[in-house]
Amino acid sequence: MSESLTLCGGGGLLSTENELFSAVDALLEEVAQEDLPAPAERKRLREAAGLSQAQIAKVLEARREAVGNWETGKTEPRPPKRAAYARLLEGLADRFPASDAPEPPIPEMFTDAPPQPVAAPPVPQSGTKPVAASNTAGPASPSRRPSAKKATAKRTTTAAADPRFENGPLAVIDADTDGQVSAYCVGGLVLDVPARTIPALIDWTLAEARLGQARLHRNGRDADPILVLTASALERYGLPATLSEEERRASRLPESHKAVKQIGKAGLQLTQRGLGPWARIFREPEGSRRRCVQLCVLPWNALDAREWDKKDDPQLPTMHPADLARYLGLYAARVMTPRGTTATTGLELMVALRPPTRAEKNPATGEFERAFNADALTAVHEVVECEVPDEHPVLKGKFTRHHLRTPAEMLMEEPYDWCRPLTDEECVNQFLVAVDINMSFAAAANGLTVGLDGPTHLTGNPAFDPALPGSWLVDLSHVDLSRVRINDRTVNGDLLPSPFTPKGDRPTGPAWYATPTVAYAVELGFPVAPIEAYVRTQTARYLDPWYKRLRDAYVETMADMGVTTDLTGQEFLDAMARRKDVDPTMALLETAIKATAKGGIGKLRQRSRGQVPYYERYPALDRETWRPDIRAAVLANQRVGIHRKVMKTAAAADLYPLHIGTDAIVYPSSGPSPLDVLPHTPEGKPTPGTFRLGASPGMVKHQGTRTVLWAEQLFEERGGVFNIANLIKTDPSAGEGE
Repeated sequence: MSESLTLCGGGGLLSTENELFSAVDALLEEVAQEDLPAPAERKRLREAAGLSQAQIAKVLEARREAVGNWETGKTEPRPPKRAAYARLLEGLADRFPASDAPEPPIPEMFTDAPPQPVAAPPVPQSGTKPVAASNTAGPASPSRRPSAKKATAKRTTTAAADPRFENGPLAVIDADTDGQVSAYCVGGLVLDVPARTIPALIDWTLAEARLGQARLHRNGRDADPILVLTASALERYGLPATLSEEERRASRLPESHKAVKQIGKAGLQLTQRGLGPWARIFREPEGSRRRCVQLCVLPWNALDAREWDKKDDPQLPTMHPADLARYLGLYAARVMTPRGTTATTGLELMVALRPPTRAEKNPATGEFERAFNADALTAVHEVVECEVPDEHPVLKGKFTRHHLRTPAEMLMEEPYDWCRPLTDEECVNQFLVAVDINMSFAAAANGLTVGLDGPTHLTGNPAFDPALPGSWLVDLSHVDLSRVRINDRTVNGDLLPSPFTPKGDRPTGPAWYATPTVAYAVELGFPVAPIEAYVRTQTARYLDPWYKRLRDAYVETMADMGVTTDLTGQEFLDAMARRKDVDPTMALLETAIKATAKGGIGKLRQRSRGQVPYYERYPALDRETWRPDIRAAVLANQRVGIHRKVMKTAAAADLYPLHIGTDAIVYPSSGPSPLDVLPHTPEGKPTPGTFRLGASPGMVKHQGTRTVLWAEQLFEERGGVFNIANLIKTDPSAGEGE
């Protein structure tokens, strides 16, 4: 009877039992806090079941990135998700015991695990949440040579030691569908952004974000933090998704735009470039502390696909913010924090590594004063007419309209653009093999002595001095390459370009040349008699640290794709062929580094972009780094360097180039591989002084192979022989020159 009463009228008792069960469940949940498998086992169980991180995240109402963090041990799940996750793993463990694992673990480069951080993982602060990147950027950290690991560890330690920038150099700002704004930083860290306006975003960055990069030279300055704005961030902050035609021409929003007015009302300032694709917004400095933030507006083409992306198949517009942060963070760690285009960044890197000024204590007053560094470019100097481009103000009134300056009036140091027809003997070859010099302009800058001061005019037939960088008016038409002997062998100069002109034509009279070109004529054994010259007497190997920084960045990036400096021959060719499939992000980084090297040299003689009328002074001319003489010296050194190697190749193997385009050299070959054409010693090593396959700057890689028949058909269609060096490409998306 009592039992019946309990069952029929025991609602209270049943309620008590439910409460007890809930309490037990809560207790079990607490027990589960310490009952999760190791991170590697969590990942194994998921993969054994054929589940994706996204599927698990959906069931647990979590983010996919959070599941990735749980599987790497970066973070641990919290209640109530932790108990549910533990229950899932327990069920999977019953079905897929460790001993029954069907396959060995998949290498990380083929999984959707989060990438390894560029710097040491920062300690999360309040309002922060770690997150892993999506799998669109490829592997996190593929195996590399031991020396690359050491270099990375050293840089990471340095970056982590500066608490001011513990969250990295930059952040990608993105907003979700609920309007929540997040800042994706390097190392998989995501910060919650409370700012609801652009001014508030700038102030939050300056006060709380801890973004930036330490100076590259003790006398330099720290890099300002960069915020990369995605399309969703633009919408959240009231900025247009695209710029109008007029705004694109001006490269900025008008002063009447709401966001520009907000910036002014908040007491913030914009630089002269305004609010455009690359904008700097700042407050007045506090003492010696800069308070400046740079915006990189992705939808406004701040990261041009020709430099930062795959121009035929752009990846950045759809790249996950965490992957984009990884890509740009790697660039910042290995090169420097981006400052605009790759060309602008390349030029800024020169200044960052060779800062013009330093603080020096005045012994009389005890105060620190500004002093100039002897190894840097510190002033805007007088220009030389023969060295400047056609639109320069110094040429106003010098020539008639549309006059084309001659080599005797203008320093024409440019890369090769040369070609010749095949000889009858060469036509028996089936293939045309093109090899390409790695980072040829950067390699040409290595060890090059350049002038730091203004020009000194030498007249009255001065004696040539190869130690004085500058421009020389000299007649080299007497140089006859058919009489040149290399290693006791006479080469056929008729099948080689002249080293003194970009088109490879023999000079016909006096012309202006940079010091490396005249020095090469002397090296070949010919006398030179300059008529006049403009030289610099304060000299230095100004570009050496710039080259070394870019060299290390390039070599380390290639190693991350499996192309190490110890590979030779076919191993190197195979690694190069598959490198872009190993890690797409590293492939983009390779492109950006090469563009930085090439663009930085080009910026030394930046031309007018139509900002002012012809012959009027344009902004670039006011930079200490506007030095066309240095650019000319690098290009001259690059061109004669190529000629030196084609001469030695001709002497060693009776092999002559057909076409040379910038840094691509085409040879006839009986086989399709560079190994079929480049000369080797009897021991199988590259012949000294010739082109050598390898990953380092200055060495060559395989650019592409086509048949002789293909070339002959092309010549027939276009009515004559023209330069096809940059048409022979394995990768059609590759740019011309590096």
